[in-house]
Amino acid sequence: MSAPRTGIGQAMVLPPYAEWLGCSIEWVDGLPQLVMPFGEHVMGWPGLLQGGAIAGLLEVAGIAALTHRLSNEGSTRIKPVTVTTDYLRTGRDHPTRAVGTILRLGQRTANVEVTAWQEDREKPIATARLNYRILRG
Repeated sequence: MSAPRTGIGQAMVLPPYAEWLGCSIEWVDGLPQLVMPFGEHVMGWPGLLQGGAIAGLLEVAGIAALTHRLSNEGSTRIKPVTVTTDYLRTGRDHPTRAVGTILRLGQRTANVEVTAWQEDREKPIATARLNYRILRG
């Protein structure tokens, strides 16, 4: 796991892939919002964001949303089961933000929706629906 990312007195450990993407966490209204800077490590065509980096950001944002919600439960592990990504616009050479919304959290599974955008949250570049397995204890 990567080093804790902090914000507004909160700490969170993200998967190592988040560190490779260069993700940081901004706390907005008490919820984690991931920010991925543009750079050669996430570039596809010159000046454009690579689709795999977008999908990775969406998955990590879903994990961040669940980790935050489950933070008071002690030891839990989150494993992705299915990920469906919809690419809506071309990602450009700008920072990309993503936030997850938990649609359902059960004892063993969770359904999360994640949206990624660049300059305008009302114009997402991609969305994802993710199902996670929750391992408690």
